[in-house]
Amino acid sequence: MRRGAGFTLTVPAGGGPSGPARIRRGPRGGITGGPSLERPPEEEPVNDVDGTQDGRRRPVRSGTRPTESVWDYPRPPKLTDDDRRVTVAVGRRVVADTRASLRVLETSHPPVFYMPRQDVREEFLRPRPGRTHCEWKGTASYWDVVADDVVVPGAAWSYEQPLAPYEALRGRLAFYPSAVRCTVDGEVVVAQEGDFYGGWITPEIEGPFKGGPGTWDW
Repeated sequence: MRRGAGFTLTVPAGGGPSGPARIRRGPRGGITGGPSLERPPEEEPVNDVDGTQDGRRRPVRSGTRPTESVWDYPRPPKLTDDDRRVTVAVGRRVVADTRASLRVLETSHPPVFYMPRQDVREEFLRPRPGRTHCEWKGTASYWDVVADDVVVPGAAWSYEQPLAPYEALRGRLAFYPSAVRCTVDGEVVVAQEGDFYGGWITPEIEGPFKGGPGTWDW
């Protein structure tokens, strides 16, 4: 049993919701088996990015989007629409691609992007045992991402029956950027530190962020 602010986590057998990926790869790191490979248009191959899983690194600031401090976000969290292009990939498989995300903004945390179910390729999802409970959003279900011979355990979660006023999250999917490759308008997302919250650090987001050692009581 692990606890965070507003959460109670029952860890399923075999590890937590974003436990280490059990990945089987072919020669030279390629993915074996399955139909032809895909990748988000106009993006670099997903295996060419270095160091994107380190939650302590910051993406390079670009563009004109205003900065956002996570300490200006409210608690309880609020929902905001986001029409930027968001993609999720495993290897060169595109798991999700949308311009209709909802962001959850909460004090001290980088935002989490929730994607409409119709923009997620559900053939790559497999239900995973284990649940967590958020005092505001309700009970979260977890999903493995399975693409060809790659299995990423607990890489996604959803609120199938969210509490009010978070009904808009019903059925949407969120992904851990520490487990799969996530981009926002072509910028590779940096993961929030730690293995629980799953926030997305994009260039305009400013910390410090909750999640790392010594921050759980923030």
